[in-house]
Amino acid sequence: MSVAHPPFRLDGRIAWITGSSRGLGRIIAETLAAAGARTVVNCFANRAAGEAVVEGIRAAGGEAMLVAGDVTNEAEVDRMAGEIEAGFGPVDIVVANATPHQPMKKLEDYTWEDHESMLEAFVKSPFLLAKRLVPGMKAEGRGRIINITSEVYHLGMAEFSAYVAAKGGQIGWSRSMANELAPHGITVNTVAPGWIPVERHDEVAEEHKASYLATVPLGRWGRPADIAHAVNYFASCEASFLTGQTLVVNGGRTIW
Repeated sequence: MSVAHPPFRLDGRIAWITGSSRGLGRIIAETLAAAGARTVVNCFANRAAGEAVVEGIRAAGGEAMLVAGDVTNEAEVDRMAGEIEAGFGPVDIVVANATPHQPMKKLEDYTWEDHESMLEAFVKSPFLLAKRLVPGMKAEGRGRIINITSEVYHLGMAEFSAYVAAKGGQIGWSRSMANELAPHGITVNTVAPGWIPVERHDEVAEEHKASYLATVPLGRWGRPADIAHAVNYFASCEASFLTGQTLVVNGGRTIW
């Protein structure tokens, strides 16, 4: 009689989470590590913050390493992937989570440079990561690409058009990749969080937070762990028959 393994485990997998030195990315990294993945923490400039996440994962009994670099730069992506391969082996789970500042402006006040910065983060970076990592995934006959998008695309949020457009591009690219890579055992899915307050939202006015919370049907704030568990599911064997999907995690603000 065979003994079933615990569900949603990632033992033996190597997971690279971009933008994981703080915020949602940090909780995603910690969650995947707790599920057994050898976890790659990724920071852009704040090595101390990244190293603290790695140390925390190791203290909890997990395996982790840090890579530092710009995931919108092809040479940097290649260098970091090489460091991961040398330290842990080929990546079979990549979570594109890194995000820059997201400007909110009226159409007349946006510049094309604003749009380019969003496209660099949410279309170019997932492309560069996949281009570098997919050959290894194809060789293994398995892979997980998970892109962190946003509810703003589904809401068509006003005065946020650069961010919304880039997130729409990220979702469209993911859907195309899901079809292209399915024959190789590689799934491509997206997790679209609602507003999950993290460190970078500390200065947001309380009345603004209250007005958002009032629109959440489940009546509470989303937690970083809510997003991390959705990512863990998509990364697991249990989600092997799911690809090209977007899971909107926002307490019911978008129901369709």
